[in-house]
Amino acid sequence: MEGDECGRFPPEPSEGKSQRGSVASSVTRAQDVLVYLVGDSAVHLCVEGVGCVSVQELGHSVREALHIPDSAMDVFAFWLCSPLLELQLKPKHQPYKLCRQWQDLLYRFTEASEEDISQDEPSLQYRRNVFYPKSKELQIEDEGVLRLLYDEARVNILAGRFPCDPETWMGLGALSFALELGIGLDDQKATAALREKKLISFLPVHVSGGGGGLFSTLRGKGGRQAGLERNLLEEYRKISTSGSTPLEPTQRIRQYLSTCHSLPYYGCAFFSGEIDKPAQGILYRAGRKAVNVGISLEGVYVMNVKEKHVLLGLRFSELSWDHSYPEGEGDSHILWLEFDGEEAGTPVNKLLKIYSKQAELMSGLIEFCVELRSAAEGGTTTETDGDVGPSHQPAGQAGGSGGEGNGRRGKLRRQNSVVCSRVHTLNTISYVDNGKEIKRLKPKRAASFFTRQAQPPTYSVVQVQESLEQR
Repeated sequence: MEGDECGRFPPEPSEGKSQRGSVASSVTRAQDVLVYLVGDSAVHLCVEGVGCVSVQELGHSVREALHIPDSAMDVFAFWLCSPLLELQLKPKHQPYKLCRQWQDLLYRFTEASEEDISQDEPSLQYRRNVFYPKSKELQIEDEGVLRLLYDEARVNILAGRFPCDPETWMGLGALSFALELGIGLDDQKATAALREKKLISFLPVHVSGGGGGLFSTLRGKGGRQAGLERNLLEEYRKISTSGSTPLEPTQRIRQYLSTCHSLPYYGCAFFSGEIDKPAQGILYRAGRKAVNVGISLEGVYVMNVKEKHVLLGLRFSELSWDHSYPEGEGDSHILWLEFDGEEAGTPVNKLLKIYSKQAELMSGLIEFCVELRSAAEGGTTTETDGDVGPSHQPAGQAGGSGGEGNGRRGKLRRQNSVVCSRVHTLNTISYVDNGKEIKRLKPKRAASFFTRQAQPPTYSVVQVQESLEQR
C-alpha cells in the first residue's frame, strides 16, 4: 500500500552481493537502475544522482521508455516489493534513500524472522496504481498500457491472488491461450502447444496441480490434468469459432480485463494477517488461519490463503473499522472490521479481528480510500458502485439478501461462489450497545461505536478493551 515510509534498493557492494534492482554505491554520477514490470521483464534506466531522484522523476523516464502517453500517467505507480512486504510509493519519495530502511520496515510491519529479514531484498516495480479507478481503465485506448494491465492481472489470476470460480478461470485461461498462440489452431496443434506450455501457464497454480507429490498422484492427478486440458481446449475452440470476424488482440485483452473487473478485489493492495478459527472439538481448541486482506477504492476483502475464497467482502458503506495497538508483551496489532449480521434472526453488529503487524497500514489505506471517494463523489457512492456487476457485490448482496429499503448496510450471507462471503465460518464477536456498556446480547440492533466510517460518524468512540475480546 501507499505509506509514509518505503523500502530500499539492494545494499551497496560493501554490504553484500546486490541482486534485483541494484545500483552502485555512488549516488552522484549516472548509475544503472532496473525498474521491474510484473512478470520480471524490466526497464533499464541510466539515472543521474540516483540517491536523490524522486518517484516522480523516475516515472517520467519509465513512461518515456515504455511509450506510455501522458494521458495514462496515473494508471501505474512505483512499488517496493519482496516476498515479505509490498509498498506503493508516493511521488515525493526517493527510492534509493527509502530503500535503505527496508530492514527496519520489515521489523515494523512483518513477523519475519531475523534471518529472513537479513536476507530479504526489495525490487523497484512499476505496477497498477491502487488509487486508479476501474471505471477509467475501461476508457484506455493505448494498446501498450492495456498490455501492461493484462500482464499484471494474469499474474494475479495464476498466482491465486484473485480467487475466482471455475468458469471464470477457465475462460480467462482460454483467452490467454488465444492471445499467446493465436486462434484457428486445429485440435492436434492446439493440444501439442498446450502440453508444451503446460497448464500452469494458463490456469491458477492451485488448480493446475503445481504442488504435485504422491498424494496428488493417489487422487488421480493425471486424470484431472487431462480433464482440465480438454476443458481449456474446448473453451479455446469456442473462441476460435465465435463470430464471423476474429477479434483483434487488443479486443481480447479488453475481454480479459473486463472479466477481471467483475472480481471485487481487482485493483486491491494486499496485506497479510490472521483471524481466529472457530473453536472446534470436544477440547474446544481454537487457533488462527492465515488470510490475505485486499483493500481498494471500493472496499475491503478478507480471503482464505489456503482455500482461495472470500471470507468477508464489504464495501466502505457497509463497514466501520479501527486499529488497536498492542498493550503488552505478546499482544498483537489488530484491525477491527464491524458490519451488520444476525444472531438467531436478530440484527446485531459483528466484529472481526484481523491480527497483523500491517494493521496500521491497512487502517490508513481504508481511511485514505474513504476520503478519496468522498471527495470524488461529493458524499455519494453512485459513480464507483455503478460499474459493479452482481458478482462484485460483497457480503451476500449478490443473492438479493441486502437492504430492506431502510438504509441499513447489507446483511451478510454465504453464497456458492468463491467471491461471496462466508460469514458463518468466521469467529466474530456479536454485540449490541445497551446504554453505556457494550454487551454480547441481542435484544436490539446496535449503532456502530466506531468513528472511522464511510458515512458521517454519529456514534461514540470505540474503546478496545478486554470486554470486547471475550470469547
